[in-house]
Amino acid sequence: MQKFILFLSLFFLFTKVSAQIPNVVSGKIERLPNFKSKYVTPRNIDIWIPENYSKSKKYAVLYMHDGQMLYDSELTWNKQSWNVDDVISDLIKNKKVQNTIIVGIWNDQKLRHTDYFPQKPFESLSAKEKDTITSQLKKAGRTDKAFSPQSDNYLKFLVKELKPFIDKKYSTHKDKAHTFIAGSSMGGLISMYAICEYPEIFGGAACLSTHWTGTFTKENNPFPESVLQYLSKNLPYPKNHKIYFDCGDQTLDALYPDIQKKADEIMKKSGFSDLNWKTLYFPGENHSEEAWNKRLQFPLEFLLSEK
Repeated sequence: MQKFILFLSLFFLFTKVSAQIPNVVSGKIERLPNFKSKYVTPRNIDIWIPENYSKSKKYAVLYMHDGQMLYDSELTWNKQSWNVDDVISDLIKNKKVQNTIIVGIWNDQKLRHTDYFPQKPFESLSAKEKDTITSQLKKAGRTDKAFSPQSDNYLKFLVKELKPFIDKKYSTHKDKAHTFIAGSSMGGLISMYAICEYPEIFGGAACLSTHWTGTFTKENNPFPESVLQYLSKNLPYPKNHKIYFDCGDQTLDALYPDIQKKADEIMKKSGFSDLNWKTLYFPGENHSEEAWNKRLQFPLEFLLSEK
């Protein structure tokens, strides 16, 4: 009985927190609650609108994953957030970036790995290699059955349902030159996948602490090689796309630097240069919202600078 009461208390606490609109330092949050989709489970969309938003202006749009972690640390599970509103408000005020709307897409906690895991690189693996991935994800508590990514459907949700809604509701630039996508960890991985799968939609991607391993080990893990092969064959045309990568080297980020360097070589061979690609390394930084907040200005300025 005590366990049931505790469960109810936690459930109602989570429901209350989930229902709250994040506090922001400037601008405002408009929520689309339980946005319905035929491709993914319903989820909240928290849209940040800058100060002095006007329908007489046109705005770039940055789509960001893990939307419940973006704006207000008082409402997040670990009491950390990206504080995106703080960072971009300052950049807009100082005219370092163009007028931009942020679309924060909540994850489905139970299906986050399924939604964000790049599907085509996974499907290129052998049956034995897929079993290895499943085993590693089961060990990490990310799945309890044979793993089957649904990221192609997640991207369809973004491109075919969410973007048209945002473009209709708000005064946006609809072209790829003003449409961007960003995230960290698995969110970084799906951002890379998004710009490769939909280069006609997204003109830029920011991939912070990209979770190249897919699972939580580099040992006996076939996925990094698979995803790098995918990257080498599917990168968008460099002349009109921008891609940002970064990573630290502490906690989970310790898995990334060696793989990121291989990705950097692929970027160079594919014709990307300092004009349209940036990879930054942050020795001593860990895998957390606090760490991503500290360096968020770099990808925002890189992607959203005035043309």
